[in-house]
Amino acid sequence: MDAADRLRDSLRRNRAGELAGIVSVCSAHPLVLRAAMRRAAAHGAAVLIEATCNQVNQDGGYTGMTPQEFRQRQLALAGGCGLSPDLLLLGGDHLGPNPWRAWPAAQAMDKAAVLVAAYAAAGYRKLHLDASMACADDAVLPPETIAARAARLCAVAERTAQEAGLPPPLYVIGTEVPTPGGTRDGDDHVAVTPPDEVAHTLELHRAAFHALGLDDALSRAIAIVVQPGVEFGHDSIHDFVPDAARPLSAALAGTDMAFEAHSTDYQRGPALRALVAGHFAILKVGPELTFALREAIFALDVMASELQPGRVGVRAALEQAMAGRPDWWRVYHAADDRVGRLFSLSDRVRYYWPEPAVAQAVDALFAEAPSLPPNLVSQYLPAQYAAWRAGGLALTPTALALHRVDAVLARYEAAISAR
Repeated sequence: MDAADRLRDSLRRNRAGELAGIVSVCSAHPLVLRAAMRRAAAHGAAVLIEATCNQVNQDGGYTGMTPQEFRQRQLALAGGCGLSPDLLLLGGDHLGPNPWRAWPAAQAMDKAAVLVAAYAAAGYRKLHLDASMACADDAVLPPETIAARAARLCAVAERTAQEAGLPPPLYVIGTEVPTPGGTRDGDDHVAVTPPDEVAHTLELHRAAFHALGLDDALSRAIAIVVQPGVEFGHDSIHDFVPDAARPLSAALAGTDMAFEAHSTDYQRGPALRALVAGHFAILKVGPELTFALREAIFALDVMASELQPGRVGVRAALEQAMAGRPDWWRVYHAADDRVGRLFSLSDRVRYYWPEPAVAQAVDALFAEAPSLPPNLVSQYLPAQYAAWRAGGLALTPTALALHRVDAVLARYEAAISAR
């Protein structure tokens, strides 16, 4: 089975009551992706990598990559990790008008159609159709309009894949969609989606898809996005409460679909397993992975400064880049909120790793110290020091950073597998 078949099989097994599912790695950082692909290769498992509409789009996104360029990058990375390309499943997240929501809806949806076509033409098999964001002239955005817009985007994907001779995509739908990029206030109450809204959403999408002759495409809708009561903000985490979300599981009766859980970052292991047991079979994680990577890079930067006092390192380059281009944090943090910018759980830092000066500083950091003194590693990365003491971990910057990210991935893998 290829990766798409494995995904569908895991969702079927989940609906049958098994503790089965898949982790959706929502990141564009090569070290995060390398860690995920290494784990998959080691276990002979499929890996699901998803790019968001803000990260990767026809205009480049904040990574500077189009869907095709991102795909080629991941195939090359998979080859370097020993992962078969058949086990690499690419997805597009929040595909819709969100990057252009400041425009009138007609123009934003035209751009969204080009976006979806670019993902479909590049062979992405899992497409999350998200038309839930209001555009400039949307005084209100009723769920009927959201479903109709999603169906329009689906028609584009279907036509594009067929013309390219590619396998038909799998779809994720739903109107209870967390905002791409994260919430502004992590202290707000997070309401669990009422079960009757699930049925209403499915009914609206069936009607909208049927109106465009997309019944077959809807049969490939593998999951629906709802809010199980998990979220995180700048410095707070809403932990999953299984009892509060239990009625949602019954809402899937009579369908072949599972739930896709967004914003599961920072949930503890038992909560992740409870989500999977409640048919939240697709666990999406992104900011926590780059947060962990940022922790490792900051620690490595301090260690390098201990070894070479007076050096100008990653932290300085990063702060300068964030000050010079505040677009990715200013709507979330006040100008004087330095701690929030650098250390928010939503990880605004992740947008700045591709900046040339920051990338150069990181490259220099990883090249400066081929092997770090164990006592320094013990001080700044104690968990990685313990792994070195146990054997099998090198004290190189790359190995230490990958291990820090891998620890997050391991918690997620434990939630979807009895292995």
